[in-house]
Amino acid sequence: MQSDDVIWEIVGKSHCSFRVKVPEKNQQFCRNAYNLTGICNKRDCPLANSRYATVREREGVIYLYTKTIERAHLPSKMWERVPLPNNYMKALEMIDSELLYWPDYMIHRCKQRITKITQYLIKMRRMKLSNAPKVVPIKKKLDRREARREAKALRAAHIEKAIEKELIERLKTKAYGDQPLNVNEDIWKQILDAEKGKEKLDAELEDEDELDEEHELEEEEEWDGREFVSDDSESEFGGLSDLEDMEPAQDDEEGKSNDDGSEEEGDTDSPRRKRPPKTSLGKRKAVDDAKRPRKRVARVEVEYEEEQELVDPEKESIPSW
Repeated sequence: MQSDDVIWEIVGKSHCSFRVKVPEKNQQFCRNAYNLTGICNKRDCPLANSRYATVREREGVIYLYTKTIERAHLPSKMWERVPLPNNYMKALEMIDSELLYWPDYMIHRCKQRITKITQYLIKMRRMKLSNAPKVVPIKKKLDRREARREAKALRAAHIEKAIEKELIERLKTKAYGDQPLNVNEDIWKQILDAEKGKEKLDAELEDEDELDEEHELEEEEEWDGREFVSDDSESEFGGLSDLEDMEPAQDDEEGKSNDDGSEEEGDTDSPRRKRPPKTSLGKRKAVDDAKRPRKRVARVEVEYEEEQELVDPEKESIPSW
């Protein structure tokens, strides 16, 4: 069974790890978190009192802690915690209801403690709302360490850049040949990637130049002064028939001779009616030629006269006999 007097004789007179002595004022203080006043004496000691109550604050919430002799055999459940409301008057009423049959000294000290805690919580809220400058300690050792690291990093960067420039110059002069020796692989890869990128850009530019030249040549061919015109022989002979219809009819013999002559001309001119070979122009040129109206050429009528000797049929039949 727990005895408060025995505990106080051991803790108060011999040794206590929570006790703090102040030689100037000849006073002793207690560092225990559950101490009600912070003074080291038998009445305020949380270890030497089996029935004890105190008020504590955690993360802006105020709690009432109580300890009774019935839970002394359970150290994990020794203290009972009850949250108090934010309203100060309601919190005081709750303390009175929870500590109904407790000593008046302990009830009074709990009320004083909740008053002090409420005051500093209000002050903390006001400080957060105000735009007061925040004081931050300067860590000189950390600053010096970071400065040294930055200087080392800058020196290393300058060295790497110098190595890259030297490698590029040597690669341009082909001092290493195809395979470099004693060179960092990362730097070598970066240089190769850069050269590949340049080669790709040059190839793309060359392709673009070739395409531009082809387009220019096509435009020159299209807009050149020379023009290709289809054969107008068909249109000429078609016009002759129109002229024959308009003129008055002549003698039958002349008409027959004209018909024979026109047939012979048609036979002779038939090979000329072949289509010309297709040119290498684009589609736009072919469309323009189809849309253009054909030029009308002056038509001339030509007549051929042939002289033939008339022979009697009787004279021709004699030698056959």
